[in-house]
Amino acid sequence: MLRTGCAALAVLLTTVASPTFAAEVEFRLAHWLPPTHPVQTMGIEPWAKSISEASGGRISITVFPASQLGSPPDHYDMTRDGIADMGYVNPGYQAGRFPIYSLAEIPFHVKDAKNGAAALHEWYAQYAPTEMSDVKFCLINPHDPGTMHSKTEVKVPADIKGMNVRPAHATMARFVSNLGGASIQVPAPEAREALAKGTADAITFPWNSIYIFGIDSETKYHLDMPFYISSQMILINKAKYEGLAPEDKKVIDDHCTSEWSQKFSTGWADNEASGRDKMIESGEHTLYEPTGEEIELWREAAAPLVDQWKKDVEAAGGDPEAIYQEYVDALKRHGSLYE
Repeated sequence: MLRTGCAALAVLLTTVASPTFAAEVEFRLAHWLPPTHPVQTMGIEPWAKSISEASGGRISITVFPASQLGSPPDHYDMTRDGIADMGYVNPGYQAGRFPIYSLAEIPFHVKDAKNGAAALHEWYAQYAPTEMSDVKFCLINPHDPGTMHSKTEVKVPADIKGMNVRPAHATMARFVSNLGGASIQVPAPEAREALAKGTADAITFPWNSIYIFGIDSETKYHLDMPFYISSQMILINKAKYEGLAPEDKKVIDDHCTSEWSQKFSTGWADNEASGRDKMIESGEHTLYEPTGEEIELWREAAAPLVDQWKKDVEAAGGDPEAIYQEYVDALKRHGSLYE
């Protein structure tokens, strides 16, 4: 009887010591945008809620907005080093570090952020484990195609000569330089001040962010075309991810897909597009739609960027022709190639 009782007690203790559910996990997600920005309210928050629900409440995500944990260019290294468990990263803030992904920064390729997000995810997911090997790649979040917003009218590439332009990323900075302009490198939250002080004459920005960051009073002329995208990412600290229980890894994996990249990007894309309509309705802004000939001038001006990208990728050991074709094919497949 005693032995039987002890055996039963041992079984009971074993059962109690082996919980059915994984331990609760908290992720700290850092970004550099205002907490009211659509990326947080329409992207991060619904995504985090879905993760919590899918995990039965085991996984929670605490958001640290407005550069609370570090400056915008530092978010990749912050995520890699565990200062943040998840980081909202703009790869273009670090010139030359991610040569393959910088293709997404070259103008006149992506016309649509929603379908473009899915296309970019499908294309880059095969390269992220190599190019960003010290983090886990999760989502891609491009904004609705932005354009050139300026204090004086810009219609053709030659108009950039002699201007000081705040570029969205390193590739746009190179483009401005190729056109005879000077790039003024400041993060998005500091862009208005650069324009107000006269340090910059123009900015490459998505449409409604001109209002979000208070730049609408500084720039009254706008090039009305899908000029470029800046494509951000959600990345995850590798050790944090690898330390998850299998069922929690699956929840994260299920939220790091091309479908989620599209869903995550949709609200912001619609919000940015609304800025263009707002400018038209206000009567305070001048939008210029280039002619077919002028669009070709812009495309020709951007061609050296593709040539340089191919050289950079080849120097890094990649096959630029194959990678470029895969990029174009993915955009075509999702109906998001600017043609």
